[in-house]
Amino acid sequence: MGETHLSETGVRTLTHFINGKPLEGTSDRFGEVFNPALGKVRARVPLASVAEVDAAVAAASAAFASWSETAPIRRARVLFRFKALLDAHHDELAELITREHGKVFQDAKGEVMRGIEVVEFACGIPNLLKTEFTDNIGGGIDNWNLRQPIGVVAGITPFNFPMMVPCWMFPVALACGNTFVLKPSERDPSVSLRIAELLREAGLPDGVFNVVHGDKVAVDALLAHPDVAALSFVGSTPIAEYIHREGTRHGKRVQALGGAKNHLVVMPDADLDQAVDALIGAAYGSAGERCMAISVAVAVGHVAEELISRLVPRVKALKIGNGLDEASEMGPLVTAAHRARVTGYIDAGVTAGAKLVVDGRTHEVTGQDGFFVGGTLFDDVKTDMSIYREEIFGPVLCVVRVPDFASAVELINAHEFGNGVSCFTSDGGIARAFARQIQVGMVGINVPIPVPMAWHSFGGWKRSLFGDHHAYGEEGVRFYTRYKSVMQRWPDSIGKGAEFTMPVAK
Repeated sequence: MGETHLSETGVRTLTHFINGKPLEGTSDRFGEVFNPALGKVRARVPLASVAEVDAAVAAASAAFASWSETAPIRRARVLFRFKALLDAHHDELAELITREHGKVFQDAKGEVMRGIEVVEFACGIPNLLKTEFTDNIGGGIDNWNLRQPIGVVAGITPFNFPMMVPCWMFPVALACGNTFVLKPSERDPSVSLRIAELLREAGLPDGVFNVVHGDKVAVDALLAHPDVAALSFVGSTPIAEYIHREGTRHGKRVQALGGAKNHLVVMPDADLDQAVDALIGAAYGSAGERCMAISVAVAVGHVAEELISRLVPRVKALKIGNGLDEASEMGPLVTAAHRARVTGYIDAGVTAGAKLVVDGRTHEVTGQDGFFVGGTLFDDVKTDMSIYREEIFGPVLCVVRVPDFASAVELINAHEFGNGVSCFTSDGGIARAFARQIQVGMVGINVPIPVPMAWHSFGGWKRSLFGDHHAYGEEGVRFYTRYKSVMQRWPDSIGKGAEFTMPVAK
């Protein structure tokens, strides 16, 4: 699986995947891939040079001419076979995710399934690329439109969903007739190589899908490469801004999904048992390493005290351990550096005066030396605190108290991020007003993590998205194609003489 020899330390060395085959890295630069539950290096990943990125783009460019002219139904058949292989290797892929990311195995299985759903959507590409035709708009002219592939596209994906997020991109891109270069996170890259192998097994031609690992050198090479037509990115807001700015400066179509600070409003009429269940799963699932994780509970009115009293024992009782342990509800953070970042935010919250109700900094997992942080809960959080303003990306839930519904909406709308939001209520009028008034891209009513299904589209507002298109679904088809309008008539319907006036329907 994209592996070569063992290094002198006995650690596996991964490869790139270019033009249909694994290729050893030649840059002599490597990153370390950890098993975060054990705190041990699992593999070495090559960090690509500019020349290696060029080789991947060249392979994709060479494959584009043939693949773009392949009938959509034939492209769909490759994806159907790929989908069947994903089904067959479902648990294998999930285990790879757990071993390199750390999320619990059942959560990893859910990630694989959400990726498969986008592949299923892309299998419908013959229908999705159907366009419109108008017969005889006037003067014997017919008018129709086409959606055509744009060329080589690149995807740069984060560590938190090493399978699902790439699947937001490449299945739709390939179905539309583009070729693809994936630069996955260097923290958990193995599943991307396995995807490349399964695509080859499904019959995808060489060069249509390529994987290059790397850091900023690889990213900048993709951004500047003249043969890359479009680029999709998911990650933090500062990097998303950089990707969008540099990509568009180089004439590319760019879709860059950034950070989040997702709120869940608990109204006084909410079912508190349901709201607490939702907060525990949405704040602490995957150790909070989700762009749709709920990191702020907005307690409205008198509900705050009861909400806190119910949350505290649940947070303290979280079962934290190795993701491959069936008893675990939450696994480790992805790296030691990320653990230090999260605990630093907890320190900052205490210093700022927030009430630390449950402290996860000292949590230890018996017999494990991994990158664990326990569930953490703050109360009385204020909007000027860094733990409220910034994305922590860890198992930290902040409770903010507001007097009424209008204050909750005002609070959320004032935040710079607008990715996801939820409101728990039994009042239909409140639910309707919330959905209409809130300035956030993805809204849940009594749904804590409103990630759209594959046939809808994913994306936030404000500084959570840079670019004009959301990910996957019909928005994905638009992003990975160019619109073309065609007007046609035949000589026997053309009148004699030049026309000097604006043409109109006659």
